Amino acid sequence: MARPKKDETPDLGVTHELSEGLIARLTCPPGLPKAFLRDKDVTGLKVRVTANGIKAFVYEAKLNGKAISRTLGRYPLMGIQDAKAKARALATTVKTDKTDPRELDRQTAEAKAAAAVARAVQDSADATYHAAQALTLGTVWTDYVEARRAKWSASHHADHLRYSQSGGEKKKRGKGDTAPGPLFPLLAERVQDLTPERLRQWAETEAAARPTVTRNAARLLRACLAWCTEHPKFSAIAPTVNPAGARTVREALGKPGVKRDALQREQLPAWFDAVRRLSNPVVAAYLQAVLLTGARPGEVLAMEWADLNAKWKGLTIRDKVEGERTIPLTPYLWHLLNALPRRGPFVFASPVIKDAHLTDPNHAHDRACKVAGIEPVTLHGLRRSFKSLTEWLEVPAGVVAQLMGHKPSATAEKHYTVRPLDLLRIHHEKIEAWMLKEAGIHFDPKKVEGVGLRVVAAA
Repeated sequence: MARPKKDETPDLGVTHELSEGLIARLTCPPGLPKAFLRDKDVTGLKVRVTANGIKAFVYEAKLNGKAISRTLGRYPLMGIQDAKAKARALATTVKTDKTDPRELDRQTAEAKAAAAVARAVQDSADATYHAAQALTLGTVWTDYVEARRAKWSASHHADHLRYSQSGGEKKKRGKGDTAPGPLFPLLAERVQDLTPERLRQWAETEAAARPTVTRNAARLLRACLAWCTEHPKFSAIAPTVNPAGARTVREALGKPGVKRDALQREQLPAWFDAVRRLSNPVVAAYLQAVLLTGARPGEVLAMEWADLNAKWKGLTIRDKVEGERTIPLTPYLWHLLNALPRRGPFVFASPVIKDAHLTDPNHAHDRACKVAGIEPVTLHGLRRSFKSLTEWLEVPAGVVAQLMGHKPSATAEKHYTVRPLDLLRIHHEKIEAWMLKEAGIHFDPKKVEGVGLRVVAAA
């Protein structure tokens, strides 16, 4: 067959040895949308030309009776040799491997999509991890306190706020500003940086000025870090071993000393005399109530008028252990409370803040101890005094524990002993009468029987 002239349109009915000039002369016959120029060298390789003159290399073949057509690339962006190499590779796939290249493309696309998803997931995980690594204790502490608040008492929640406060605010009472809480220096640090060594340094610094408060703060911190290990948001940064419980940290915090402050039997006259002479009768009644009931100072402060049952002579105390407990409302204590004015719901009402109880009654107690010539006794020391003084009367230990709100310490006491209020009253009134006698206070319960609580309007 004669080679077509350089100015002639190639014959599309036969195969040709593809060349740049041949493809340049290729045109689409009139009336057709496209036409094909077949390559003589590689079976299935063609040059497609459309009615508007666009040219491209294509590969066509049959597999299992079905036509396969693949566009290889636009001409002249793809050269002839590249097109032939690509067509030969497709011919091997179709004729030798008996595989549809379109299925390979689909699998390749799926693999790329899966890889892209995996990269996105990994990138997200990396971003989450790096964000978690940057979390400070302050951020974690805020979430922790909010998440656990419903499980805590009001006082326990207040402890978390107080120990983490920044300070610098004017004190409600007294001069100067409030001091930062013991945990405040740690709030700006990353959780992952709270190593045992860092917490040891913190413990040594804070415990030097306020050891008891720092030990309490360390316990709260240890609970917070333990909570992190179970929280999905913070588990990635939570230390495997809680650094707040490390031996070096415990040693830096030191062991709490055994507190011995308590009133002795021979000190009762001077103590009662000094307390009863205080200018504020509400504070005087409060301090005597703590000693006569053996209750926790905060429990007595939280007493409300609704907690007093004049009919059955009972006193309900909000207990941090059991929720609440009822103890006898003894005659002298009832006499004290009966004389107090009612300024809102609280028995020991604040003289300056509406619907609030007393604050800082320990200052008045310190003054009373000084007047009495007694070594300072803390408010909790008055609770300790109650327990110690009952030893003189040989009151059953279970009775004293029930009055004070201690957990039973024996199986029989816990599961088999049930004391009604009247049985407790026998022992409690005996304790009160003995204390008053030792203090030199002459009180006749019969003279106050039948006298109800009176309402005194606030000034």
